[in-house]
Amino acid sequence: MAFGRSSSSKRPVVEPVALKILVAGGFGAGKTTLVGAVSEIRPLRTEERLSEAGRPVDDTAGVEAKNTTTVAMDFGRITLREDLVLYLFGTPGQDRFWFLWDELAQGALGAVVLADTRRLEDSFAAVDYFERREIPFTVAVNCFEGADRFPAETVRAALDLDPEVALLMCDARDRHSVRDVLVAVVEHAMARADRLREPAAT
Repeated sequence: MAFGRSSSSKRPVVEPVALKILVAGGFGAGKTTLVGAVSEIRPLRTEERLSEAGRPVDDTAGVEAKNTTTVAMDFGRITLREDLVLYLFGTPGQDRFWFLWDELAQGALGAVVLADTRRLEDSFAAVDYFERREIPFTVAVNCFEGADRFPAETVRAALDLDPEVALLMCDARDRHSVRDVLVAVVEHAMARADRLREPAAT
């Protein structure tokens, strides 16, 4: 008589939870690079070459080598766990495309603000955007080669971040570094959601 495993012993199929994460920051901060470094699918990119017509409005100081720009969004996907998938939406960095942010932000669990210490002031708008809309976010300082390095607390003070906002150093080209940033965003957003669900003290 032959014995075998019952088909009922197969592991149940796990339907993953899909979460939306925004990747924001200033022009040239590395958002497209970050999404591409970590995405397990071929990322969707909407890049166009910088033109002479755009020179008066595209400030390339500090990122003179940049010759393309995102004009709509970047899109990628990463599976953090068997039951957890993140969909990444990279926002355009220039002021003239900020009207797209409200649509991209709908339904987002949280966000990454990618900061460039060569142009740290470009991060203020993204930080302010997510604070005003109460969207949990984490700041990731993209450590560009040749850029000045500053202690995390110095960057935190310059951006006037609340104590609960995590700030990490990262390399937007490195999959493991980016993954750590995304894990921090999810953990921060989940912890905030748990606090909001707690009954008020009587």
